[in-house]
Amino acid sequence: MKKQIALVLSVLMAAVPFSAFAGETEAAAEAAAPAGGAVIADAPVEADVEIPSDMKFGFIFLHDENSTYDLNFINGAKDAAKALGLSDDQIILKTNVPEGQECYETAADLADQGCAAVFADSFGHEDYMIQAAQEYPDVQFCHATGTKAHTEGLDNYHNAFASIYEGRYLAGVAAGMKLNEMIKDGKITEDQAKIGYVGAFTYAEVISGFTSFFLGARSECPSATMEVTFTGSWYDETAEKEGAKNLINDGCVLISQHADSMGAPTACEEAGVPDVSYNGSTGDACPNTYLISSRIDWAPYMMLMMKNTAAGEPIPADWTGTLASGSVKLTDLNANVAAEGTQEELDKVTAGLEDGSIHVFDVSKFTFKGAALDESFQADVDTDEAYTPDTNVVSDGYFHESEYRSAPYFDLNDADNSTGIDGITLLDTKF
Repeated sequence: MKKQIALVLSVLMAAVPFSAFAGETEAAAEAAAPAGGAVIADAPVEADVEIPSDMKFGFIFLHDENSTYDLNFINGAKDAAKALGLSDDQIILKTNVPEGQECYETAADLADQGCAAVFADSFGHEDYMIQAAQEYPDVQFCHATGTKAHTEGLDNYHNAFASIYEGRYLAGVAAGMKLNEMIKDGKITEDQAKIGYVGAFTYAEVISGFTSFFLGARSECPSATMEVTFTGSWYDETAEKEGAKNLINDGCVLISQHADSMGAPTACEEAGVPDVSYNGSTGDACPNTYLISSRIDWAPYMMLMMKNTAAGEPIPADWTGTLASGSVKLTDLNANVAAEGTQEELDKVTAGLEDGSIHVFDVSKFTFKGAALDESFQADVDTDEAYTPDTNVVSDGYFHESEYRSAPYFDLNDADNSTGIDGITLLDTKF
């Protein structure tokens, strides 16, 4: 991905050495962000450091392998360890750790077991990871999806995320092409191109995700609309399946999700409705309806965490992985379900995202309450200790997601949470 904001790198590089982003050469590493913003990884993380054989790393997961979300993190930890040549006893995996005091207790236990760095994977783990970081200053604590590292001022506490909105946009492109095929084949009319989306909560991460997916679909099928339902849980197979069924019964002809079980994909397979999954392929269980999936590959960040810890180098307070760093990926396209030419279109759009000629949140491509966003638009990005919504996040014609902070902050919805950007209707927003 090209640099997204033209700023002087020396501001950021004074605090973060190039070795933190080892690519093919040191000069290949880039970090483009506003002062105080996220470090944008523009190069692969390579396994070019030897980790001491007695160094251990701990990992905390909200659920276990049955959750597609947590399985993705578990696989990332194992892949990173393998790439760096770690033995099995050098990584300690803790599953089913709630977003409560249990997280602190687990983090403290891992530190007491001698882990040099501890990683946690869920938003609600953050305050407990900060508590552990304060108590164990010699241990590095890294947290996915959090927002507080750059305002806490702790040298040993760090946040990370990735530009998954780009992966969701690409998955949306595949969905839009499928809608076009259904229209062409006479299965639906243009005004019946309605997408259903099963979300967990009305958090910015979910809103950013379904909006980017919708924009990808609309880039191919301009008549597409979307209904979003929420379950109030990251993992509830019954609620997710019921949500998908309700959307299908309401006329949605393609379903996607930001929830962690097989509930929605299973409902789609039973109903014969195309499905876009998240965090991994559901093709084995749903071969007749699974289309594609996007996911964050956490191995690059976990490698960075391990390498910098071993080398005694700083870990960025806030880090955003990208397509270019290998942190955002699509699963293999299901050619039996996808529209003809989809892979070629995905390749073209991927190239545009990477070279900066395409921006997901191009403000000329959508409206909110009938109006386009302009450069006066401000978001609550937590770039100062007061956590005030005073950051201008629109410039150069697009909304700069995950640059001022790695965790998503695109959260446009109206006052009563009934609509997102124009074309999206939100249901069940009590969550």
